Amino acid sequence: MKMKNPAHPGLVLKTMCLEPLGLTITEAAKVLDMPRAALSEIVNERRGISPQVALRIEKAFNSQAEFWLRMQSTYDLAHTDPQCTARVQVVQKPAELTENHA
Repeated sequence: MKMKNPAHPGLVLKTMCLEPLGLTITEAAKVLDMPRAALSEIVNERRGISPQVALRIEKAFNSQAEFWLRMQSTYDLAHTDPQCTARVQVVQKPAELTENHA
């Protein structure tokens, strides 16, 4: 089921990881070994979490990279204009895909 307005992963990172530990963006950027500006953009919901950043968060905050990437994917899908498929044509699936993966 598609969430109507899922939280941006940057907000979750801020409220579940940085704030409870009293970390500033500058301190967290040092911990994550990434540029402060890049982390600021994530926390302020202007940039998504990449696989590389998800792995850094996993190690630093004892979480799962897959959690962060699923959250980012859910957020991205919820904020993608469904009209992007308006001119896409439906094609028949090859029988071998339907039979082997049903």
